[in-house]
Amino acid sequence: MDTPWTESVDFNDPLPDYPRPQLARRSWLNLNGIWDYAINKSTRHPKSYDGSIVVPFSPECELSGVERTIKKDEFIWYHKSQILPEDFLGKRIILHFGAVDRDAVVWVNDIQVCSHSGGYLPFETDISKAVTDSELNITVRVSDDTDRGTGSRGKQKTRRGGIWYTPQCGIWQTVWLEAVEEEYIRSLRITPNFDKATVSIEADLVGDSEAYASFNGEDYLLPAVIPVPKFEPWSPEHPKLYGFTVRCGKDLVQSYFAMRKISVNKDEKGVPRLFLNNRPYFQNGVLDQGYWPDGLYTAPTDEALAFDIRIAKAMGFNMIRKHVKVEPLRWYYHCDRIGMLVWQDMPNGGGAYNPAVVAAPLFTGVSIKDNAYLLFGRMDPDGRAAYRAELAAMVKTLYNCPCIVMWVPFNEGWGQFDSKKFCQMIKNIDQTRLIDHASGWHDQGIGNVRSFHVYFKNYKYRPDKRGRAVLLSEFGGYSHKVAGHTYNDKYFGYKKFEIPAQLEIAVEELYGEQIRPAAAEGLSAAVYTQLTDVEDELNGLMTYDRKVSKIAPEVMREFITV
Repeated sequence: MDTPWTESVDFNDPLPDYPRPQLARRSWLNLNGIWDYAINKSTRHPKSYDGSIVVPFSPECELSGVERTIKKDEFIWYHKSQILPEDFLGKRIILHFGAVDRDAVVWVNDIQVCSHSGGYLPFETDISKAVTDSELNITVRVSDDTDRGTGSRGKQKTRRGGIWYTPQCGIWQTVWLEAVEEEYIRSLRITPNFDKATVSIEADLVGDSEAYASFNGEDYLLPAVIPVPKFEPWSPEHPKLYGFTVRCGKDLVQSYFAMRKISVNKDEKGVPRLFLNNRPYFQNGVLDQGYWPDGLYTAPTDEALAFDIRIAKAMGFNMIRKHVKVEPLRWYYHCDRIGMLVWQDMPNGGGAYNPAVVAAPLFTGVSIKDNAYLLFGRMDPDGRAAYRAELAAMVKTLYNCPCIVMWVPFNEGWGQFDSKKFCQMIKNIDQTRLIDHASGWHDQGIGNVRSFHVYFKNYKYRPDKRGRAVLLSEFGGYSHKVAGHTYNDKYFGYKKFEIPAQLEIAVEELYGEQIRPAAAEGLSAAVYTQLTDVEDELNGLMTYDRKVSKIAPEVMREFITV
């Protein structure tokens, strides 16, 4: 199933854009393109390969050129030979992977240089000791237990259908090399202080040299608290970004920040609400799964990656809830520059889900304590430890992105456990954002927001008894099937409408009779399900191929105005 960008993919140079906009160097080399691949059950390097695969598209998807599912106990092997540019020689060489789903082992010139577990976050390794001349031979072995284990998997399911989608395995984000000096900048931590008109910049350095940030014509020894006088606040209506550079010895990186603040405060009527930049701000959001019919987890082009954000904004939404998936860093950069708030979900994991725990609360409203590991499919201690490590890594990886205003560690009881402890862990890492600790149900009575999912009844605002801001973090799910633009003949949706006019009337009534009155009374945010169709799920405002908007963006904007 093609998208408008499928035919424009350059298989020799797909997704060529620089993958890490907040720590950018000139000395980099994109390794996306044609690699060798083999699929087998052996842990030994293959003597021959099955054919070619287009990286970074997973083998299950159309754009990879393979279209084969990796089965239980199978591995997918990747191999690529690469000649280093002349200006890379004599420097440290860092090999980067945007994301690999899920367990990866990497060799360079037959030397194992790293291993990594977890399918959603970037990892890197210094391969300098494995580099003997200008030619590199890179080999990667990947396996993925999907829902057969307890690791994070999001919406992937071995037997896809309904709200669960086609599983994928392997490299699904950009692979790239970077040449750095012996002393270099490994990462930055950027923290704006809106009320004090300053930004704090810290640098993690390799080596003993000092680092300096250059901003507004001045140099500052890091760590530093830098004044940003008369700044322009960042918001979806005015996404102002400030650029700066950091130098450590001969190493130079470019980055950016924005001045914005998210908080919960009481409005003039004493109602707890979400505030943006010290003012009440209704977050009018849409749920986004981040799936593509031609690339699964991977957008076909950078233009396509930005398109979903632009169309959501054209429809009047000022916030996207990124649902149980972590996107490439360029997606967050596009949100930063286009102007889109983001609620970032942690991909769910754990064992098999008990329907009484993950579905019944939609109708009963009953929440249970989340230290009951057996009920929540969290009996595996290694799985719990892996979740803890991945959640911390996600928050640290995305910490600098101005667009993110909410962390969502758990959704609808899918593998939820010990959420109070995880809220504290997130706060220890990031004190600048809010946390929706239990999106939908199994509320533990903590935090400063209360989250509801409502699909099969009318929503009516009620203030939270604990004085928290109230979020309608999922609702809608209205579906309409557009002939010629469906993944298959299946038709999943919460409420079905056969003709577009019926859908338009229903959505207009939904916002006019439920959301708008609730917002006037005290509702702080609403997240409509969802931006696009995904496989069987036909409740998107756009078709899965992104070729048809079921409701014209300008009409949708009028409907949802609060």
